[in-house]
Amino acid sequence: MVVSRLGWIVLLLGSVGITYGVEQLTTPAIALPSPAAVQVDPAVADRLFQQGVQQFQANQLVAAIALWQQALMLYQALQDQAAIATTLKNLSAASLASRDYPQAIGYLQQSLALARVQADQQTELAILMMLGDTYASQDHYAKAIEVYQHGLTLAQSQGNSQATAILLGNVAIAHKALGNYNQAIAANQQALSLLPDLTQPQMAAQVLNNLGNVYEALGDYDAAIVQYQHSLKLVRQIPDLVGESLALNNLGGVYANQGQYKQAIEVLQQSLKISQHLKQPERQASTLINLGSAYHALDQREQAISFYQQALDLAQSMGDRRRASEALGSLGLIYEQLKEFPQAIQFQEQSLAMARQLGDPAAIGRGLNNLGHTLFKAGRLPEAEAQLRAAVRLLDALRPELSDRYQVSIFDTQVHTYSLLQQILLAANQPEAALEAAEQGRARAFVELLAKKDRAIGSKQRIPNRPVAAAITIAEIRQIAQQQKATLVEYAIVADDDFTFRGKQRAREAQLLIWVVQPTGTIHWRQVNLRPLWQKDLTLSQLVTAGRCLVPINDCEELGDRLRDTLPPAPPRSRRSATAGSRTTAAEYPGLRKLHELLVAPIADLLPVDPADRVIFIPQESLFLLPFPALQAPDGSYLIEHHTILTAPSIQVLALTQQLQQERASSPQTAALVVGNPLMPTVRLTPTSEPFQLSELPGAEQEAIAIAKLLHTDAVLGKQATKTQVLQQLARAKLAHLATHGLLEYGTQESSLQGIGMPGAIALAPSGEDDGLLTASEIANLRLQADLVVLSACDTGQGRITGDGVIGLSRALITAGVPSVIVSLWAVDDNSTSTLMQAFYRTLPTVTDKAQALRQAMLLTMKEHPSPMDWAAFTLIGEAEAGR
Repeated sequence: MVVSRLGWIVLLLGSVGITYGVEQLTTPAIALPSPAAVQVDPAVADRLFQQGVQQFQANQLVAAIALWQQALMLYQALQDQAAIATTLKNLSAASLASRDYPQAIGYLQQSLALARVQADQQTELAILMMLGDTYASQDHYAKAIEVYQHGLTLAQSQGNSQATAILLGNVAIAHKALGNYNQAIAANQQALSLLPDLTQPQMAAQVLNNLGNVYEALGDYDAAIVQYQHSLKLVRQIPDLVGESLALNNLGGVYANQGQYKQAIEVLQQSLKISQHLKQPERQASTLINLGSAYHALDQREQAISFYQQALDLAQSMGDRRRASEALGSLGLIYEQLKEFPQAIQFQEQSLAMARQLGDPAAIGRGLNNLGHTLFKAGRLPEAEAQLRAAVRLLDALRPELSDRYQVSIFDTQVHTYSLLQQILLAANQPEAALEAAEQGRARAFVELLAKKDRAIGSKQRIPNRPVAAAITIAEIRQIAQQQKATLVEYAIVADDDFTFRGKQRAREAQLLIWVVQPTGTIHWRQVNLRPLWQKDLTLSQLVTAGRCLVPINDCEELGDRLRDTLPPAPPRSRRSATAGSRTTAAEYPGLRKLHELLVAPIADLLPVDPADRVIFIPQESLFLLPFPALQAPDGSYLIEHHTILTAPSIQVLALTQQLQQERASSPQTAALVVGNPLMPTVRLTPTSEPFQLSELPGAEQEAIAIAKLLHTDAVLGKQATKTQVLQQLARAKLAHLATHGLLEYGTQESSLQGIGMPGAIALAPSGEDDGLLTASEIANLRLQADLVVLSACDTGQGRITGDGVIGLSRALITAGVPSVIVSLWAVDDNSTSTLMQAFYRTLPTVTDKAQALRQAMLLTMKEHPSPMDWAAFTLIGEAEAGR
């Protein structure tokens, strides 16, 4: 990406870039000759000054500076304050243009002191802006921010909205460079509010680009594209070729981050053509790096090396450390792929050194990551581990002050680092340390969100007080397994090579890492090679899709045919199965059988023998969408027939839900809340889509009536089930059962632009001005007392899959304080849902284990409705123990 610094005109001498920095400077003034010691002719001084202007306009900077220095001495001898001020400004501009920043700072400090003596606030403001730019040009961002803040105070006191907007834009750039993303977004948005498109289109376009840069750094690519496209539209209307080149380059970069490489190359070539025409080496260097990355991802290495080398040459000629660091790191990755490790390591070390000089934590993190990867491939494991641990510490430190939405988004750009650390530790025969790293690399934003909520409401702290880099220790993992009285199974997916890809893009899944933590505290790990799937043009994600193919559709049929070729013939059905003879053979569900072969068979000897003993699966990525109870053994039996199953986003979140459960003993609770078939609201899934009314659910109404009877309460139905009424009862309910529509995608389009953050909503009856939609973000902000919430609706267990887990309704409910949530992974038939749910509630009072009650309900439903489609959709997330 390329940042755009808002220009500030200095006399006739051109535009000085706007950047960042701050500091009160006290540099000694240039020694003045005594008037008695020199005969001064004002005309000579003026002539020298004008000659300096001519030399500057001819781009002869050294000559211009020499002439102005002579003129300055004469003006100082004459004590001509106005001429001194003008000459100092010009010397500052020329020094900046020649990149002699220390000299520029000296002149700017003298100018600033003179402006303050003369009480010339307009000049003082201009100098503060230039001084901030100068610090930013040296990557002294904290100093730049300090100076800009002085300028902001002055500009606001003068009512100068244009200068205020410029300064806010530059403060935003500095904050982004320091990793202060919240402050960067806020400053950019304030700047935009002062820059209407119609009256200030060029400056507005620059700020839009900078705001897009922040969103891109956070991994919110959709929001970044919106800003870049808006900027491009403005600069083309002006027209402004410089701004067009910038917006195109940024768009190309984010397209590459999304894996749209051909589209990225097309846009980047347009940007490069413009920047070459305008003779802008800085812009060219950035575009060349983006082009190199796109060709690198397409495995066109020679072309990529050429672009990277051109970028490096340009950056070094300009003294541009940021782009030189990026180019060196990119070259290092290619030479690593060529197995030229000494050269690759040298490039990465040089890149990291420059990143450290910049003081940009994101750049340092990338440098550590890339160097660690290269050392790992070179077989230098201890050194690789040291670099990766440093990267993890630094990346973790970026997130705590971000909102949950941005924590999740930026984490998606960092998951490769945690995955690489696991691989290094396993290669070094440290499987337990690798499990710690696996835990550190998941659900971190979720844990931090729970911690923030604890602090905000002043409740008992559930999050251990530990440094952010120490997510959880192996001793704590053992303790959690013992407290849960369960076998923990944690999966980690390793991509083929993370570092050919940009942003959140990942290569095909190459390995599956599995850790098993038994209730005794014993830890085992197994590794599964996923590469054989590639021979059938299959991936693990496609297997999950196949595992969910429980109804015959075209894509599923084609996937099933390919999968059957990878499986041995299924043996006859075992008589020991709980529902032997009541359903079909294993061959009908090749996806479920293949997933059992990959996920369960390698650890089958480590799982408990007693079906009542709990097994808690901690999935990753697409595995969150997998119906674990329906995984099918070669004999046709399902996993739920052998084990009591539940899931959790991470081991640490599992510990937090247990703490929530224990807190319920002292919480005031009322009777159960049962909601069924509310008067359906009208919804609009995206800002531009047509509104429509959700369909009625008469089966859900009958289900709610039957369950309410079992729970000795009255169901809230139809127009009575308003959002206000439901929220009032939900706040103190011991148990909540909601049989209504769940909207998986609601909020997805708006989340980037309006800050909704968590997609998903529950449909309730509208009333007055309320639309009847209870969104996931609204739920997350509640403080609920329920021991269990059941979402008996379509797809309520799905959501946006991220490096932090599934972002949706289940996450929202746990954030709100609910220790146990039952959700569905797909739309389920009314009859089978009613059968399963009634069986669940009949069993629940007879056991102390919600997971056991759900298992018994599944086994019972299986007899009447044999297809997994009808009984395997529901999953228990969180705490198994039933409330007292």
